[in-house]
Amino acid sequence: MKSVGSQATLEFAVDRLNAVRREIAKVIVGQDDVVEGVLICLLAGGHVLLEGVPGLGKTTLLRTLARALQLRYSRIQFTPDLMPADIVGSMIIDTDEGGGKALRFQPGPIFANLVLADEINRATPKTQSALLEAMQERTVTSGTTTHELDRPFLVMATQNPIEMEGTYPLPEAQLDRFLMKILVTYPSREELNRIVERTIQREEQVPVPVLDRAAILEVRDVCRQVLVAPHVQEYAVQLVMVTQPEQKEAHELAKKYVRYGSSPRGAQALVECGRVLALMRGRFHLAVDDIEHVAAAVLRHRIILNFDAHADGQTPETILQTIIKGVTAAASAT
Repeated sequence: MKSVGSQATLEFAVDRLNAVRREIAKVIVGQDDVVEGVLICLLAGGHVLLEGVPGLGKTTLLRTLARALQLRYSRIQFTPDLMPADIVGSMIIDTDEGGGKALRFQPGPIFANLVLADEINRATPKTQSALLEAMQERTVTSGTTTHELDRPFLVMATQNPIEMEGTYPLPEAQLDRFLMKILVTYPSREELNRIVERTIQREEQVPVPVLDRAAILEVRDVCRQVLVAPHVQEYAVQLVMVTQPEQKEAHELAKKYVRYGSSPRGAQALVECGRVLALMRGRFHLAVDDIEHVAAAVLRHRIILNFDAHADGQTPETILQTIIKGVTAAASAT
């Protein structure tokens, strides 16, 4: 009976997630990897950082996802003059009919299920740090009172890689709190033609709600039932260990070009993201291929390169590509 129930639960979760992707596809052309990554982060209980030039549909994606999932959505435009209270909220004075005054907490835009932090690197470090508690603890503290944020809670931050004037690089502590960093690329010729055709038709596609908050939390619980075999867990741990230059099993490229490797959060993120991907692929067990698929997005913002890497034209992409191939080949040989 247990296996039949598990199979039915698996099919329900896969069908619902496929329905969500179909609704997103009504509005977003292509960008399958980006849509998949954002869904993985939502179901894994993490946050996602998108890096790409303007006009690639990053804002539209989260707004569409909110409609398909019937979740509360808010957008915060990060600017140099943005203050922490503009994000988390502030205490205001209320006056009643009798003239009495009392302090009341006015929640900020962080009190939503899906929060878009647009161009996050344009705000000052003080304002960026206001997100840390909300992202990690799922709470907001104002004065002596701590307010719980509703679940699910996802912060999708965006940053522009080409215009760096007037920006503040994200501190490593905040970068590490993002489950994934996804690179948003230009559409292909075919996808660009479809985008232009939709513009000409001027028929706005409206996504139909296919899940609600309770169903999302249910699917999230199903993801946690995905089994992790010891050898797959060891593969995830090895991927993180080889990025740390001080470890004896560190990869040669890590020893030469990496200043700081991935933190333990990287290994946790590999397993959590891999479990969601395994469920999306219709399996109740995690495979090495699932972790390999998400490894670059999980680790690219968790390794810090040294000066030699920049001098030799190395990037996190080039280094991780070689490291992941090496670890996968070693795992396949055993």
